[in-house]
Amino acid sequence: MKAVLAAEWLKLRSVTSTYQTLGTAALAVLLGAAWTLYVSGLADERGELRAAAPEQGFLPLVQISLAVLGVLAITSEYATGTISTSLIAVPKRGTLLLAKAGIVGLATLTAANAVLLVTYSASRLIASGHKLGFNNTSITDDLPMLFASGLSVTALALVGLGLGTAIRSTAGAIVSIVGLLFVLPGVVNYLPPPWNTRVATLLLPNLVPQIADQRLSSRLGDGLLPPWAALAALLAYPLVALAIGYYQLNRRDV
Repeated sequence: MKAVLAAEWLKLRSVTSTYQTLGTAALAVLLGAAWTLYVSGLADERGELRAAAPEQGFLPLVQISLAVLGVLAITSEYATGTISTSLIAVPKRGTLLLAKAGIVGLATLTAANAVLLVTYSASRLIASGHKLGFNNTSITDDLPMLFASGLSVTALALVGLGLGTAIRSTAGAIVSIVGLLFVLPGVVNYLPPPWNTRVATLLLPNLVPQIADQRLSSRLGDGLLPPWAALAALLAYPLVALAIGYYQLNRRDV
């Protein structure tokens, strides 16, 4: 297993797309700094205001960027045909997928937490002396939200890996991720109450504040899930996606 993990780590860091997706995720730091400078200027005029925290506002950028990394970790092999070589080297397909999941999970968890923490720290440093709302709390109070945000990025990357394995199409898997992250939360608004709220609380974007034991938006009302249940729901996403991917990988010749 160690040799398989080493091989998957070599694959991941040997392709240009890995650095492109990491670079795109890192844009959140620059965008967060620019946003903080902008709202700090507004605060100079108005005295104080309540602005969105940049590490939360630009979280979707980090999520979708590293989800693409998870997708490409498998679909790039299908596109180039190297999946056949991988399966010859590692005949046990479950071992291969598990190794990919381990490397993708570790890489995206590390990258996501680094980007979010740097965005958080830079924005608070820039906002020093201004009352912007998001800088009224200490890092101790904000750690649960940061942890949940980083975990959500890793979950999406593993969902991307699972869907990429099942669909074998980069475009198809990315469209599925976009639908999960952006389309479904809008669609559930049209469900009749109370089902709109009940379904919304199970959607991945809404699990982050619930894990941190914070209220959802006033439009959705209070979260229906306690932190442990929200965490379990978040972990279920990659588990289900990887299980589907494993099933499809096992039933095909390649």
